[in-house]
Amino acid sequence: MRGDTAPLRIEFYNNDEITAYDTSTWAYAASAYDFKGDVIDQLTVEAGDGHVLVTASPAITALWGTSYRSTVAELAFDLQVTIGDDVWTPVIGTITVLGDVTGGSL
Repeated sequence: MRGDTAPLRIEFYNNDEITAYDTSTWAYAASAYDFKGDVIDQLTVEAGDGHVLVTASPAITALWGTSYRSTVAELAFDLQVTIGDDVWTPVIGTITVLGDVTGGSL
């Protein structure tokens, strides 16, 4: 929702799909790209035990899209992981931004 906090938890599991990877030495970066505005927003990434929490703050999402439609923007999204000298992009996707028609007055 435009103007709201937008969290996404990403978990990394071994092939047994039960045991989490040891991600303690991994470094992360995440971003969202608005094709229409040619803007890249850096997202907050908090590392956990075998997972990361990627968050777009209300200050960032408030700028995503305009107008009063159900879908006001679609942004490319990626999570980049650095392990030693290797850079890996395990998640690439699209963020669909829904319009907030209440105007924040409720």
